[in-house]
Parts: sequence; structure tokens; C-alpha cells
Amino acid sequence: MFRSLKGGRPVAVVAAALLFLATACGSGQETAAPAASAPAASAPAESAPANVFPVTIEHKYGSTTIPAAPTRVFTVGLTDQDAVLALGTVPVGTTDWFGGFPGAIGPWAKDKLGSSPVPTLLTDTGTGPQVEKIAALKPDLILALYAGITKEQYETLSKFAPVVAQPKEFNDYGIPWQEQTLLAGKALGKDAEAKALVEGVDAKFASAKQEHPEFTGATAVVATPYEGFFVYGSQDARSRTLASLGFSMPSDLDEVIGNTFGTSISRERADLLDQKVTVWTVPDLVKDVETLHKDKLYGDMSVVSEGREVFVGESSDYGVAFSFVTVLSLPYVIDRLVPQLAAAVDGDPATKVEQPTS
Repeated sequence: MFRSLKGGRPVAVVAAALLFLATACGSGQETAAPAASAPAASAPAESAPANVFPVTIEHKYGSTTIPAAPTRVFTVGLTDQDAVLALGTVPVGTTDWFGGFPGAIGPWAKDKLGSSPVPTLLTDTGTGPQVEKIAALKPDLILALYAGITKEQYETLSKFAPVVAQPKEFNDYGIPWQEQTLLAGKALGKDAEAKALVEGVDAKFASAKQEHPEFTGATAVVATPYEGFFVYGSQDARSRTLASLGFSMPSDLDEVIGNTFGTSISRERADLLDQKVTVWTVPDLVKDVETLHKDKLYGDMSVVSEGREVFVGESSDYGVAFSFVTVLSLPYVIDRLVPQLAAAVDGDPATKVEQPTS
């Protein structure tokens, strides 16, 4: 199942039909799996030590043992491919979400392909992973970390390869990028490499936070104009990006959002949008901004009059990266988002919040 928002905006979808986010589900392109023989495995940059295996990983549906170093990884999780690529393995197949990138490999991750072929891209049509086409790729590991697969889907996929489902500690599609990277590292027998990758991105966050002490403690929310006002909760990956930069979520945010990554709020709770900084992901940086500002309820808020808004275009590479929130996309996002936040948080409407030029 996958969550995403059709048309480019985050749909509070669910584990089955709605695409979840401030961006729309991908183009729906699909690369057909080979009929007879599966493509050759993509060789990892560095093979995992043989003595690491077998490894056992706990998850929502129990535990999975991986007997040997995987070489043919399929990623059911919508962003799991970034963690796998960062660890030196090119997946044989990926799951389409949005962005329209070949093989679901964004520009921030493309150099990790090297000379390997682009992964086979399959779509989740709302009924779950395409089991037969995944099986045709002959994977020896299936990762479903940033995912929402059901127990039935897990059991079906497990008939032909070890499956690591989403962790039970988090909502579906709620795994933090750090945990996603570390679990991928454990599954691939590369714990040390995964830890180093996480530490590197955490250091980049820490540096940005130190350079901008005005971020610390300032309240912020991430929203999108889907079905009115759609606001993301504290467990959503985009909200966590702001938290990592020092921002705080409204104290009653999750009370309103509930046990999910986000929801469309009532107009009576539109006050959630009037924070020190409000980050909007929008399909159109002109039309959608104008529509929001023409809305009497929102347009009269101080967050608007004081120029404390950040707008991220969902269809841009930056917009897609902002919603991916992975060990590879985050450095790309931090370089673009931090200048926008710094311009917005000063509360001076004369300070223009510029869009990234690349």
C-alpha cells in the first residue's frame, strides 16, 4: 500500500489508497519485469562480511532472518531505495511513488547508480505490491520499511524472499530516516557504514542548527492545501526535518492529528497554521499561494502578514526531496530549506523568502 497524494499533493491517504503526501503519486510508469530471466544482480560497492550473517530483524509482523548477504534487493518501501543505494547496493526493483524519476531514483541519489542499470520500477495500484512481478525479479531480500504493508501482504511476499516489514514502534510510513538507514544497514550486513551515514547527516543538521539559533524553540508546522488545510503530525518525516533543525511542533498538534501522519483539519482548528513558521507544500507556487491568501480565515493570520511562510513546490526536484526525507535526500534539502526558513522566521515581511534556483 502506499500513501501519496494524487495530483501532487499529500493525500491523507491511508494504507491503501491515498497517496500520502505533499506531492503526488508518480506518473504511474512501470517497467515490465523480464519474462524469462531476471536481470543480473547489481554488485554492491563493498560486499558485507560473510560472518555477519545470518541476521534477524524485528518488525511489525514478527521477525525475519536473512541467511546471507543480499545481492538482489527489491524495495517495497516508497523511499527505501535511497538507504540501499547509500550503502552501495543498487536495487533490482523499486516501488513508484511520485516525482517521475526513472527507477524512482531522484537526482540526489543518481550518482549512486554508477554503471548499474536503473532498477525495474513497479507501481502499487492501491491493492498492494505487485507480487508476481516482484517474484519475477528473483529478489533475495524485500525491504518494506517506509511502508504500510498488511500482514497478508507480508506473508505473501515472504513465500519467495525474506521480507523486512515496517517497524512496530512507528505509525505506517512513520519510520524515521535514521532508523530506516540503520535497519537497511543491518539487513545488508553493513551496520558500521549505516551508522556513519546517519552521523554524517546528523552533523549537517547540527551545523545548520548552530548557525541559526533563532530556529530553536520556534513553533512550526508543515501543511498542504488538500481538502482544505491538511496538516502533518509530529511523526511525519517532514515534521521531523523541522524538529531536527530546532523547531518545535504545536503542543496539541498530535491531539488534533490523531494516530496518523497527518489529516485535514477543521476550519475551527485553523489556528494550528498560525505558527512562527508555516511550511506549505503546494502543487503550484503561484495559483495555490494566491488561493491560500485569498482565504479570509488563513489570509488574516499573522503568519501571512509577517511573511513567516515557506512554500515548497511539490513537482520540483526540491519538493520531491523534501517529502522523501532520506539519508540521501536530506543534505540536498537542508541546503535549500534552511535559507528559506531563516528568511521566514525573522517575521519581517520585507525579507523575501526566495525559491531555490536549482
